[in-house]
Formats: sequence, structure tokens, C-alpha cells
Amino acid sequence: MSVPALPEQNPMTSSPSAPRPALSSYRWIICGLLLFSTTFNYLDRQVISYLKVYYCTPVAQGGFGWSNTDFANLTSFFTAFYAGMTIVAGWVIDKIGTKLGLALSIIVWSVCGILNAFVGRLVAMHILVRSAFGIGEGGNFPASIKTVAEWFPKRERALATGIFNSGSNVGAMVAALFVPWCLVHWGNEKGWKMAFILTGAVGFIWLIFWFWLYETPANQKRLSKAEFDYIHSDVDEAHAPDGAVDRAKIPWSKLLGYRQTWAFFFGKFMTDGIWWFYLFWLPDYLSKQFGMTTAQVRLPTFIVYGVSIVGSVYGGSIPMTFINKGMPVYKARMRAMLLIAVFPLVVLSTQFFGNVSRFGANAAILAVATICIAAAAHQAWSANLFTTVSDMFPKKAVGTVTGIGAMAGGVGGVVVQKLAGGLTDAFIKTPQKAYLIMFVICASSYLIAWVIIKALVPRHRTITDL
Repeated sequence: MSVPALPEQNPMTSSPSAPRPALSSYRWIICGLLLFSTTFNYLDRQVISYLKVYYCTPVAQGGFGWSNTDFANLTSFFTAFYAGMTIVAGWVIDKIGTKLGLALSIIVWSVCGILNAFVGRLVAMHILVRSAFGIGEGGNFPASIKTVAEWFPKRERALATGIFNSGSNVGAMVAALFVPWCLVHWGNEKGWKMAFILTGAVGFIWLIFWFWLYETPANQKRLSKAEFDYIHSDVDEAHAPDGAVDRAKIPWSKLLGYRQTWAFFFGKFMTDGIWWFYLFWLPDYLSKQFGMTTAQVRLPTFIVYGVSIVGSVYGGSIPMTFINKGMPVYKARMRAMLLIAVFPLVVLSTQFFGNVSRFGANAAILAVATICIAAAAHQAWSANLFTTVSDMFPKKAVGTVTGIGAMAGGVGGVVVQKLAGGLTDAFIKTPQKAYLIMFVICASSYLIAWVIIKALVPRHRTITDL
């Protein structure tokens, strides 16, 4: 694997003191569009987690009669197809551009989300439609990261990524309230169908605003010259006009020759699955650990995802503190990620505090508090990890490299989903032990990932030979 032997980037490459546009902030409108697309992405994705209890209820009691492993297979197939598509989607988006690429993605996942309401009880049919749904969802993050690279200077990219990535929390929060409400309002038999239909339909509303408001900076008539110059104020990108080289073909084999690609690959592989676990298994954990009903899990899951927004947005701003003091971008990013990687260790204590016999009614509150900290830390980590791609690669490669990393994260997600399903079935009478093992994995993954990233890319090297 090759690493271009260039000197470490000057801290001023990111223009920490670059003049800010006085009259125009249109780039933040673009960031808002990405925030909403990510919100709908996770809203649609999260529906399934609140249906697990109903799906795994015996047929004689009105449910689908699935096992924990059946549910794990469903989420694993979704994750696997999502992972496989992200690498393809990244390459496609680099070829056709972000405007059409993200639009096609949301059309596919919205249609498939609605179709999920009409597949009945068979596990195989749910897997089939959910896999197609994963194919559609796979384009959101490669397109969004590439859009941030097109619309923001390096010093603001982690913050912009943190803002749009907080949509994953907003979507999960809305799902935490909306899906259980559907089950209560319409009853289980109709409610699960309405949850899929209504959440799938909102994506088409977003498309109207996307086609109305989005163009690349070079083609955006609403953008002032001052803001355009600010967006392109990075020294190493100042002479690369938007769209001039974005469609140049870069073989995956060439990208895999860089340590930077593998650093992002392993960073995503080690940590993305942890977030999938919090998304798909948190309601089940609350149900089995504390006996919560479908209605009762709404508030704690809402709180977890709400607190995570703080991590996403604030975590994206942490490197800026170091950059503004003159620290090089990559060094600032890695220092922030190391600090962030320490916080997930708190979930090592989740089962201790979640012991009802020891803490009584406060056990659920204390356990949820530890998960809040870990979930917020994940989002802070994710905002910075995503941004390392645009720090190290030229804009024309960002979508493809992001897709490679998202694929790795999806593979890690499959491993975690299968492990969670196998453990909860193996410890079906003592699920607390299964979740203890899962929380140990959740706690340690980030520090391991940081060590791997640092070992692969100890210092920043700008890639200029693509």
C-alpha cells in the first residue's frame, strides 16, 4: 500500500483564519437538506426495531412467532445489502454527481419502505424487501459526505458532518415516538403496516426541496462570490473547480493501495456495528432488562437518541478548537477522536447500574444514562471519522472511499447483529448475561479502532496522485 511521501500539511492549509463570507451562508442550507435526508434515512431504518417484540411474539398471542435469530437475520441481511451497496453507491455518485445520486437513493429506499407493509409474516419476504431497502439507503452517506466536501472548506467539514449526521439521531427520536404510537393507535395488526407506509412517504416530500435548492457551488446561482471563494479557500483545493475532475474514473484497486483507505475501512468496521446495536437492540434490551412495554420504551429511547445529537454536533466542533490554536488538521482530528474514544468505556458499568435488585426503580435511569454517554460518543466519533476522508483524499475520490468505509461498517454491523441474536437466544433465560457481553464489545471497540487508524496513518499525508 502506497503513502505519498509529502510533508505534513501545514495547519494553515485549512485556513483557520480565512475570511468568512459576510452576506451569504447558503452552504448551511445545503447542510440542512442533508440533515433532513439523514433524518428520513434513519426514521425509515429504525421502524423495524420497535416491531421486534411484536414480530417475536408467539402466533397464538397474535404475533409473527419469530425467534431472536430470525430478527437478527432480518437486520443482518439489511445491513449486508446496505454495506454492499455503499461501495457501489460511492463509485456511482462520484460518476453521476451528488444531486442525481442522492435523489435516486431516497426514491429506492422510500418505495421499498412502503412495500414492507405488504409482505405478511414470512421472514423470507421481510428479508427480501428489507434487503432492497438497504440497497436504497446505501447511497445517503457517500452522497452526503461528498456534498460536504464540495460545499465546505476543511475547517468546517467536521461541524457540517456532525450537523447532518445528527439526523440519524433525530430520525431515531421520531421513530421512538411515532412507531409505538402507530401500534397503540391502530393496534399491532394494522399499526406495523401504517408505520412503514407513513415513514416511507415522507421521503418524496424531501425530493421537491432537493431538486429546487441543490446545485454544485460552481452552478449555484444563489451563491455569492464571497462564499464561493471561502468554500474554496483551502490551499490544496483552490485550483480544483467543482465538477472539473469529479467524473474521472479511479479504480478501487488503486484506492485500496493507500493506507488512508484502510484506516477509514477499519475505523468503520470496528465501530459502525455498535451504533447498529443501539438502534436495533435497545428497545429489546429495555424490555428484557426492565420489563418495559412497547409504550414504555418510547421515552428512554427518545432520550438516548436526543442526547446523541449533542455528541454529533459538539463532537464535530472539537477539532476546530485545536485547529484554531494552530494545530494541523489531522493531528487535531486524531486528538479529538482519542478523547472521544474514552467515553464509551462507561457502558462497562451498564449492567451494574441496571441491576434492579441493587438500585430499584433507579436502575433503568442509571443504565440509560450510561448508554446516553456511549451513544453520544459514537456520534462524535462518527462525525470526525467521516471527515478524515475529505481531509486526506481529493474531492473526486471522496464518494468512493466513503462507500468503501461504509461497506466495512456494514460488514461490522452484520457481525454485531448476528452476535446479538445468537447471544440472546443462547442466554434466553438470562438475557442480562448476553447484554453484558455486548456492552463489553461496545465499550472497547473505539480505542481499538483508534490504535489501528493511528498505526496505519501516523501523520497526515496529502494524496495528490489520483
